Amino acid sequence: MSGPLIPEDAPFTAEQRAWLNGFFAGWMGLESAREQAPAAAKALLKSPQMNGAPSGPVYKQAPAAAPVAAAVGAESVGSAGGVATLEPEDLEGPWHDESLSIDERMDLAKDESPAHKLMAAMAQLDCGACGYMCDTYALAIATGQEKDLSLCSPGGRETARMLKKISKEDMAAAAAATAAPTAGDEPAAEAQAPPMADGPAPVSRTNPVRARVAKIENLNGEGSSKHTVHVEIDLPDDRLTYRVGDSLGVYPTNSPDLIDQILLCLRAHGTEHVVAPHGIEAKLVEALASTANLKDLSDEMIELVAKSCKDDAEREAVTAAMDDDDLLDKLDVLELLKMAPSATVDVKAFAQALKKLQPRLYSIASSPKAHPGQVHLLIAKVTYTIEERLRLGVASTMFADRLEPGDTSLIYVHGAPGFTVPEDDAAPMIMVGPGTGVAPFRAFLEERGATGAGGDNWLFFGDQHQATDYLYGDEFAAMQASGLLTKLSLAFSRDQEEKVYVQHRMVEAGAELFEWLERGAYFFVCGDASRMAGDVDKALHALIAEHGKRDEAAAKAYVKDLKESKRYVRDVY
Repeated sequence: MSGPLIPEDAPFTAEQRAWLNGFFAGWMGLESAREQAPAAAKALLKSPQMNGAPSGPVYKQAPAAAPVAAAVGAESVGSAGGVATLEPEDLEGPWHDESLSIDERMDLAKDESPAHKLMAAMAQLDCGACGYMCDTYALAIATGQEKDLSLCSPGGRETARMLKKISKEDMAAAAAATAAPTAGDEPAAEAQAPPMADGPAPVSRTNPVRARVAKIENLNGEGSSKHTVHVEIDLPDDRLTYRVGDSLGVYPTNSPDLIDQILLCLRAHGTEHVVAPHGIEAKLVEALASTANLKDLSDEMIELVAKSCKDDAEREAVTAAMDDDDLLDKLDVLELLKMAPSATVDVKAFAQALKKLQPRLYSIASSPKAHPGQVHLLIAKVTYTIEERLRLGVASTMFADRLEPGDTSLIYVHGAPGFTVPEDDAAPMIMVGPGTGVAPFRAFLEERGATGAGGDNWLFFGDQHQATDYLYGDEFAAMQASGLLTKLSLAFSRDQEEKVYVQHRMVEAGAELFEWLERGAYFFVCGDASRMAGDVDKALHALIAEHGKRDEAAAKAYVKDLKESKRYVRDVY
């Protein structure tokens, strides 16, 4: 290595720089990858793990080199002092496409190593909601450092189910095929985290800060089927800063009504002292409110309730639920307890069997230059019914229904490297953000307005009805009138007999859109990964082929070049 990866002026102590330089050298692996190390180091420094998360693989080595190589795939493992790594060229794959179904992704990865299969199951969105990037989450699972297989928020239970299957089948087979370490082998010693500098710890996923909610406003009009709130939060101090494109992590709290129903099933008062899911002793009601995932069931929870049943039929039904995917999709903690009215569940064991409540990430909808001292969010209230019982999205209903101005919430900033306004103020921007996906583009436009950037700006926005669902409509109209928003293309799907979406507006304006790309426009997409992002991507390929007079292969190459030059960037979930 020609020199240290961490600059001398980086905000670390000498000991921290030495530790980080050693870690990044190991992470990069091969000599041929070293020229990419500074960029990789920069990206990792902005990841949740390097922001203080102790549970990720950054601060721990793999248990032993041979089993790790088997579980991850020996051809893709580098090692430095026992740290398991995937080499940069192995992080991409044909399954890295959120428009593909999980079955299609797994078929593409059927001959790959277990670690690659894990990443294929996640679709490699790298959203960061789990506290990892997809490759580091895969490695943490493969090396046994992470036991929770349900952290992948975009994939939900479907992804968790596949991760469990890979862990049980592929990783078990790989481990069995690996020779056990000989008596003379020394187990790898656990790496120590670098000593922290003096002063307050930085705000992070593992060290959130409490902030005051200043405003909550429903942006949907009367008669809308949606409830979408604009939220303004006061930043408590200068430790919490952000840039446009970043997301805000929010630690939600559970519904008091749901907690009351669970306590009733447990025949508990809520004042019992337990060890909460995050490892701290608390009253049961407090643990259920702020640290417990009441939606997703652990195997330990199902086993606990089953063995607590006095009725044999109930015990058999609860035990069978563990292998019944259709039933598991309908169950949460409350429904599981309802299956076993005869069960007498020990509350201390119950608390230990709960999964941890994970933070939610929301794209920031404001520019710090336009709103100093504040951060804004755009949040759609989520509710759905399963077998006649109304289920509530934890964080979205907290903001929509339970919080009021003056209340507080625990927050932190999750950086989004690459997803921000172009450095070149003159570069055109094309932004596609239907529904709440418009949030970061409000921030982008505010940023460009505050800095006086001269580049053209084109926004594609869509929702159901213009009269009731045109989020930030007045603001965008004012931006268009002032000249800041050069072009505005709207798609309200339910305002005519035939449904119209943003991708249709792209195709209609294909010639002009391609002309913008030809003069250097950046193309940004934010929103739903499962359908919208894939449809937008197909529309982009199609219009490039048509108006660029290219065949399918040449259109793909054009889009690939946009991505590699960081001019086609997505924030999808």
